[in-house]
Amino acid sequence: MKPIFLACFLVCMSAAAMAQAPDFRRLDRFISALDKRGLINGSLVISQGEKLLYNRSAGFSVRDSNGIHKPDAGTVYRVGSVTKMFTAVMVFQLVEENALRLEDTLSAFFPKLPNAAKITIAQLLQHSSGLPDYTADPHFQEWMDRPQTHAQMLERIEGMAPLYAPGGKPEYCNTNYLLLGYIVERVGELDYSAALKQRITDRLGLQHTYFGHPIDVARNEARSYKYNSGKWVRQKETDMGIHEGAGSVMSTPGDLVLFMEGLYTGKLLRVQAVNEMMGMKDGYGKGLFPYDYGFIKGFGHNGRIEEFYSAVRYFPEKKLAIAYVTNGILYPRNDIIDVALKACFNDSFDIPFEGFKKPGKDSLLPYAGVYISPDLPFKVNCQVKDGRLLIEAAGKSMKAEPVSRNYFMDLVSGSFFVFDPGSGSLQVKETDNVYNFRKE
Repeated sequence: MKPIFLACFLVCMSAAAMAQAPDFRRLDRFISALDKRGLINGSLVISQGEKLLYNRSAGFSVRDSNGIHKPDAGTVYRVGSVTKMFTAVMVFQLVEENALRLEDTLSAFFPKLPNAAKITIAQLLQHSSGLPDYTADPHFQEWMDRPQTHAQMLERIEGMAPLYAPGGKPEYCNTNYLLLGYIVERVGELDYSAALKQRITDRLGLQHTYFGHPIDVARNEARSYKYNSGKWVRQKETDMGIHEGAGSVMSTPGDLVLFMEGLYTGKLLRVQAVNEMMGMKDGYGKGLFPYDYGFIKGFGHNGRIEEFYSAVRYFPEKKLAIAYVTNGILYPRNDIIDVALKACFNDSFDIPFEGFKKPGKDSLLPYAGVYISPDLPFKVNCQVKDGRLLIEAAGKSMKAEPVSRNYFMDLVSGSFFVFDPGSGSLQVKETDNVYNFRKE
């Protein structure tokens, strides 16, 4: 089949798949299989055309002396860098009001910052300012849980050397959106919390989205946990004020899909501004990133703060919105999002541990071998012993349990292994990290 006809065929197949209403019963079985094993924590929401299609929470939101608290549709999570979409929207609102221009330079607000006279608002939005990331401060872990004034944050940034000249190839940097949040406050004459409420949450009727504060379990707010050697360990809380426009928002997946729908239906910005946000340079938009599904264009943002991880996707052509937030990763987040997308587009996927025959010794042999990576200083040694797949890597010995086809896990270490015997490749997944290896 010639490439052009193949492309048209795939587009038509994707369109036909979405035209058929998704059946989320299989997605439900997928999440239930993970929940039964304690592999998933968080909430997933899917909507289309402003109609809620799917809403499921699993795992725990809090573990404390009162026991294990289960999440529900109203559980609020810290959403980290998803905040940047909110900040970008408020910047473009100020542009539409002629209170700000994308060509304005940083020197009008913070003249002491490196290259302030050359850095534009547009470059901040698109992560091409060249400014250093304040989270790269070697002492960040020491002060991240203590309140910081704007003056303290600005002084830190002033003392850090620029990474490259403004306008260069984009490089993700929290400082860009921290400063944009400060600019929203100055130009709009409202602090970030009040601006967020007035400009976005009140307009859209978002009931569970607000500027962050110390976590309050009584308000159905989740805590953050990291899986370590078979145990969940509660994480230190960041003082949310230090991140402001870069990562201060708390929300629910339900509110996040409403936000995306509001953005793309003209409730927050005109079409021209949304198109400007979607304009890409080296994979970076202005507050949005590309997340295509095959040939179907998608946009959104990921977020992380402590061990909260969030992901928001919107597919304008299909009017489809997806949001997933977790307060502690065990089963890889990206694999959960991938399955949710496959369910939306009626593509096939395996149900973990369901209908999967435990592989025998001979069927494990294709996985055996030594795997190497040019980017990592250690090898992964896989061998079959007593009918089990044993894996050694980075000083750890792991017993791989089958999850589904070519997919294994070691629950104690929280490591997941995806083999491709045909190509001799191996992916090792831990939390949100993916490491690629190939047979030696």
